[in-house]
Amino acid sequence: MTMLSFEKKYRVRGGTLIGGDLFDFWIGPFYVGFFGVTGMLFTILGTALIFYGASLGNTWNPWQISIAPPDLSWGLSLAPLAEGGLWQIITVCAIISFGSWALREVEICRKLGMGYHVPFAFSVAIFAYVTLVVIRPVLMGAWGHGFPYGIFSHLDWVSNVGYQYLHFHYNPAHMLAVTFFFTTTLALGLHGSLVLSSTNPKKGETVRTPEHEDTYFRDLIGYSVGTLGIHRVGLFLALSAGFWSAVCIVISGPFWTRSWTEWWTWWLDLPIWS
Repeated sequence: MTMLSFEKKYRVRGGTLIGGDLFDFWIGPFYVGFFGVTGMLFTILGTALIFYGASLGNTWNPWQISIAPPDLSWGLSLAPLAEGGLWQIITVCAIISFGSWALREVEICRKLGMGYHVPFAFSVAIFAYVTLVVIRPVLMGAWGHGFPYGIFSHLDWVSNVGYQYLHFHYNPAHMLAVTFFFTTTLALGLHGSLVLSSTNPKKGETVRTPEHEDTYFRDLIGYSVGTLGIHRVGLFLALSAGFWSAVCIVISGPFWTRSWTEWWTWWLDLPIWS
């Protein structure tokens, strides 16, 4: 697709964090930048290592390929490539690649003169990933507590962690995370359906305005947050879901080792029941 005419206005020099004008250019519709280069390099390297790790296994079935972390006996030390070292290097590549993408977003924001909401939001997702593969394993004393890179093996890891702490759905931070995930889909589902219904009227009728949209939700639930507010609410809900999902796993093991049902005994000990 050819460049839109108004894009020329925004394709200006400057705003870079590192590298100055060296990588300050576009390839088609994509801005490159220093962090675009580092992001691409480490993405290619990490992907190549995943294929190399798959070649060491006994299957090329994409559902069953798995790059496992080092055994718990290795602790926080470096492991041989075939015994978890690949997982360690791939994890480093992933963190650098994700971080580079976020910093590239920062440079684009600086060029456009806009806020840093997008890179901040992406950083919450990066934080959730780093919590799983770095923060929690470090707190527990072994890289082996990280999740394997694979489809079925990853799902098995999630299931095993849930059973390890018994009734993981009683984890209070997990409850918050799931609530925010569901509320995000509800709020943005309501928003999206409202926009579609207002901009696709019946034949012969005019397109509705934001005033009609506000009135609809005032009549439905008694309050309308507004056209800008709903996007702020959606951002808050989505980021909260990612944040509390990171919290729920980092407290399971480092700070709580028993069944999560036992955590709720404080509720039964409240004086109001006696």
